[in-house]
Amino acid sequence: MTTEAIIGAVTGSRTAPRTVLLGRYDTAGRLQFIGRSTTLSQAAGRALTDVLASPTSAHPWEGWTFSAGWGTQRTLDVTLVQPEVVMEVAVDIARDASGRWRHPARPHRVRTDVDLAQVPLFGETAP
Repeated sequence: MTTEAIIGAVTGSRTAPRTVLLGRYDTAGRLQFIGRSTTLSQAAGRALTDVLASPTSAHPWEGWTFSAGWGTQRTLDVTLVQPEVVMEVAVDIARDASGRWRHPARPHRVRTDVDLAQVPLFGETAP
């Protein structure tokens, strides 16, 4: 199944992203973390450098920490980006108790044709 999510942060740097951290807005308008991608191909990483921007104001994930994986204490070193880029990803239907994707999302493509308001809300599945 593929669906859309908003890129809120990257591992690596904005100019050389390795993975993307994805979010969706909840019904209260807060950007919630929903999952992380698998490692980006070099081509996908290069394509993102043209569309990712540094935050222009307070980022909704400022001060958050993200786990490097299940059962680990290690946290990810992330770079926050302006949450305005939509990415189509392939995801497994499994979710954890908080509604996040249990398995890494597989990036498909940046969706410049999809507005942020068209991304399903946190907790919703794609149509």
